[in-house]
Amino acid sequence: MIRMPLATASLLAIAISLAGCGDSKDKAAAPQAPTPTASAAAATGAIDEAAAKAVVAHYADMVFAVYSDAESTAKTLQTAIDAFLAKPNDETLKAAKAAWIAARVPYLQSEVFRFGNTIIDDWEGQVNSWPLDEGLIDYVDKGYEHALGNPGATANIIANTQVQVGEDKVDVKDITPEKLASLNELGGSEANVATGYHAIEFLLWGQDLNGTGPGAGARPASDYLTGAGATGGHNDRRRAYLKAVTQLLVKNLEEMVGNWKPNVADNYRATLEKEPAETGLRKMLFGMGSLSLGELAGERMKVSLEANSPEDEQDCFSDNTHNSHFYDGKGIRNVYLGEYTRVDGTKMTGASLSSLVAKVDPATDTALKADLAATEAKLQVLVDHAAKGEHYDQLIAADNAAGNQIVRDAIASLVKQTGSIEQAAAKLGISDLNPDNADHEF
Repeated sequence: MIRMPLATASLLAIAISLAGCGDSKDKAAAPQAPTPTASAAAATGAIDEAAAKAVVAHYADMVFAVYSDAESTAKTLQTAIDAFLAKPNDETLKAAKAAWIAARVPYLQSEVFRFGNTIIDDWEGQVNSWPLDEGLIDYVDKGYEHALGNPGATANIIANTQVQVGEDKVDVKDITPEKLASLNELGGSEANVATGYHAIEFLLWGQDLNGTGPGAGARPASDYLTGAGATGGHNDRRRAYLKAVTQLLVKNLEEMVGNWKPNVADNYRATLEKEPAETGLRKMLFGMGSLSLGELAGERMKVSLEANSPEDEQDCFSDNTHNSHFYDGKGIRNVYLGEYTRVDGTKMTGASLSSLVAKVDPATDTALKADLAATEAKLQVLVDHAAKGEHYDQLIAADNAAGNQIVRDAIASLVKQTGSIEQAAAKLGISDLNPDNADHEF
């Protein structure tokens, strides 16, 4: 068991929630940053309000930039998918997969914004929900194990124009973005995910049937052919599904970009910037701590490691999980340092949490920056091993002691940095941050 720093001892809980690609969904709604107490608000008076406002404003600039990059890379993915559908072959499928992986880079750096910002959490389910029961969408292997009690686990929308869910029949004749959006959590099961990055991932890669051995999903391009050489069956509907779900992803990202666009009188960003600076600082720090502890260390790493289960990894079809973990960690560090490197290579810098903390207590700032750098280095080890052919699902295999230790080291670093995040928050007068631990004990 990993020992938690004293600063995070209050975050312990007693349950471990198991989830995976094809098992029950791991995410309830993300807890939101607690309302500041009067004492915390009073303590924040020691922080220069103008300086704090500048930090919140720069944070909003970064959020806008990250989602703008996520939107632009999703449009690039859409172009690659259109080219693949126009001429399905190994080359165009490979290009579409590469575009999907590239599109994940900015989006993953946005996940730190989810916690504390209700408007993002309410929206996120359409965009990045996982794990999913892929049998809802398309054909699956005969040995497929779905979430227990999921009435839509083998509905196979692509193969049917009407699906039975319990006593209800659902018309899915027309595969449109709107129809797919309505099918999320079909029959009340959170494992029924019909949209977002991971639905697209499954449609491009197919199931990964390699267990903890090497190799990702291997869906053939011929699943998208019509006529001679076609495989998979119902290919017109599979083509329609891939096109519609990608259109919906772009539309959803455009919506979030609009929520953070500057100089709009009535969008979410304008509301945030009108609030006291302490509110924005709390959202920033709560997002950092909650992604670091409950989500990344817990749901995304601890669960899969303890179960030694590739079904519980995040990008389980593509074997891109190492990048997902790395860029989630990068997003946390971005928020504290006020830095973000855009997809065109431009580096954003500006007023930061780090600058505020350094003015109050340089030692606390130095410690947190060191912890953030140490975590990034531990997550980089996952990336380095993947580059050498040993992916995350291999690292968590029951008989891979060295690989298990690599993952444990990353978890320990995330837990340690969460303690430092709480200490930094306290120095700014935010003494009741309480990052979400997602009911995990570390």
